[in-house]
Parts: sequence; C-alpha cells; structure tokens
Amino acid sequence: MDDTQLRTLWLQKQPHERTSHLAESMTILMKHKLGKKVRQLSKLAAVWDEVLPSTVRHHTALESFQRGVLTVMVDSASHRYQLQTLLTAGLMKEIQTRFNGPLNKVRLIPGQFASVDLVTGTRRYDV
Repeated sequence: MDDTQLRTLWLQKQPHERTSHLAESMTILMKHKLGKKVRQLSKLAAVWDEVLPSTVRHHTALESFQRGVLTVMVDSASHRYQLQTLLTAGLMKEIQTRFNGPLNKVRLIPGQFASVDLVTGTRRYDV
C-alpha cells in the first residue's frame, strides 16, 4: 500500500464530527422564525403609531403578537377605558385595514412599563 491509500484508510477510520455549530442553528432560527415575527410586529407598531391619538398612545406599550391577538399594556384604568372605547368605535377596523396581517383581537392588560429618559438615559416609570 502506498501513502495515499493509507491516508484514505486512516481518514475513513476517524470518528465523524456529529456536532453542529451553534451559529448555523441560530441563523436559521433568526431568519425564519424570529425575523418574521419582528417584521410583523414592527409593521403593526407603525400602524399603531399612525392611527392612535398621541394622548392615548403614550400610555400604551405593545406587549406581544401571537396567533392574531395583539396584547397591549395600558398604564392606567382611565386610558384603558378610553382605548377600549376607541377600538369599539372603529379604530379596530382601521388598524385591520392598514395592517395586512392576521389581526383578530386586541387584548388590553393593565401594567406599568418603563420608558427611557432621553436626557439621562435612566428608566422612568411615570409615563
């Protein structure tokens, strides 16, 4: 046997690497799963900012968007009532026509969210 045949036999006897690189899996996950969600939510956020009056918009935060249900966090009961009234008065239809995705329901939940002060860079809870 010559050296090339021995090298070929030696390479065939070596254990195959069965591990995969994490970057490949993360790229697939980001590109196909999370990328689609981020694009949908960013389009929905743009429509939300266009349609909603600023007096109410500053008191809301988009929490999640799953299976056609948009969950919105509202920081006070009065703003939650005001937003619910707007949604039933036709705002929901306007959002659905501008957003060409599967939006079936807007779920309002109470909560407090942090905003970042642009001057100091600290988190504020009094929106």
